Amino acid sequence: MIRKPQSFTTTDIEYIQHGNDKLVMRLYRPKSQIPSPIIVDLHGGAWNTGDLSDCQTRDEVFVKSGFAVAALNFRHGTNGYPKSLQDINFAIRWLKKNARELSLDPKRVALSGQSSGGHLAALTAMRPNDVRYAEIKINSKIVLDATVACAALQWPVINPLSRYHHALRSLSDPKTASWVGSIPDFHKIFWQNENAMAEGNPMLALERGEKVETPPMCWLQGEPDIVHDYHDPKSDGNINEPERFARYYRNAGGKFEIIRVKQSVRSQPESFESLVTFYKKYLT
Repeated sequence: MIRKPQSFTTTDIEYIQHGNDKLVMRLYRPKSQIPSPIIVDLHGGAWNTGDLSDCQTRDEVFVKSGFAVAALNFRHGTNGYPKSLQDINFAIRWLKKNARELSLDPKRVALSGQSSGGHLAALTAMRPNDVRYAEIKINSKIVLDATVACAALQWPVINPLSRYHHALRSLSDPKTASWVGSIPDFHKIFWQNENAMAEGNPMLALERGEKVETPPMCWLQGEPDIVHDYHDPKSDGNINEPERFARYYRNAGGKFEIIRVKQSVRSQPESFESLVTFYKKYLT
């Protein structure tokens, strides 16, 4: 059983370099002699903005509950799909390789991600052995992969294609246009085209019947939230995207739960405590 430590350490570690660009993870570790389960956390920012510092509030909740956390910087924006997935996949394998010296448990690895980071977390969990995502080689005497025990998503953009169309529809209505901002442009920068939005898509992968991994997942959703909790008019039925994804995921054999909180407190520590309960269930 995980004990709640009184303190933790924080270390920034370079885990990969692309040309002159050095990518860093911020590793939060409880002060413990026992190897800790590790949560790999992915920031949001519509695939174009943000960095690992955006993860701090929830990561401090997680580490104070006994979990190590690696908040990642990864390629995004004009680097395009699937570069972000390649860095994330590599980071998971890197952590498993270096687990002993970092006092981590390589058999207990999970994912976390917010908004577009939630999309990346879901896709990483579902396609850990995709040859495109696992393209970056790692020097190891043992075979390493990016499989995870579970994943907790915070208001993810689970369907990039439908969210792109949702943003364009919202622009045509003065009552809803205010939330859209640069989102359509960000979609175009990262994805380039709608075919890519459909291919790198956890929702549509399940709808297509793609063979994927289905580790336990949960979805933390604030309400009301027009940006992430909406109905896709092209889908069957009248349910919103969280319930639609949950239905597909369960039908594919995975365990899935939705946790709803008030929008005003979704980013507060008390909301992330519900994810601690989820992680304790699958990482202890």
